Amino acid sequence: MAEEDEEIIQVLGNKYNPEILDATGEPKSAQELSDELEVPIATCYRRINELEETDLLELHDRPLSDEHRRIKVYRRCVDSIEVTFRDGLDVELEERSEVQNKLDQVWRTMTEG
Repeated sequence: MAEEDEEIIQVLGNKYNPEILDATGEPKSAQELSDELEVPIATCYRRINELEETDLLELHDRPLSDEHRRIKVYRRCVDSIEVTFRDGLDVELEERSEVQNKLDQVWRTMTEG
């Protein structure tokens, strides 16, 4: 089993991480995730860091909040994760499609202006 696979399994086993990945199909801030999933904000930030370190979550954007402060908005990098045990442990990631990523880029460009 590859070291990256072990890391992914370990991170997915941590409380709240699967829920955070599920919730970030659409971009969300740490505060939105904390409120929606009822996760303490400090824990939420720790989990976001873990997910970023394994390339499962990414910083999507830094829009201005209503209070005119930059907030970090996160989005998952994968559409699915498949774990199989047929010939030893294997983890397969289906990354977000290029079409979705290009649409995201167009949207960001339009909203920055």
